[in-house]
Amino acid sequence: MFLRPLARLAANRFPNQEIMVMKTTLFLLCFLCATAAFGQSYVGSILNNQPQMLQIPGHPEHASQQSLALEQNLLGRSDFVHARGERPLWEVAPASVMTPLGDVARDLRKEHAAAKKAEVVWEN
Repeated sequence: MFLRPLARLAANRFPNQEIMVMKTTLFLLCFLCATAAFGQSYVGSILNNQPQMLQIPGHPEHASQQSLALEQNLLGRSDFVHARGERPLWEVAPASVMTPLGDVARDLRKEHAAAKKAEVVWEN
């Protein structure tokens, strides 16, 4: 009952809204097509229509055999410094013993079984 006057008011206020949307869309489409046509005709007048052969550049030295280059020092002018008493880590560090994962799991299960349990269990 209350919505019917609002619908009539909206219909009276914008009677040609669909037509305006359609006209705007059609104008934009025509404008886009005209712009594309102008761009093609402008570029066509600049370019030469004479055929040109495609020339692929050749690289004759690319796959030929050559002698190796001279040796170069990557360090430049720096020298290798070796202090007195310095030893590599593999001589000093103890060898690490890897424990299998199954043994670790068994040990944890035994510790869990031997751990002190709660005396009272609360259930709410």
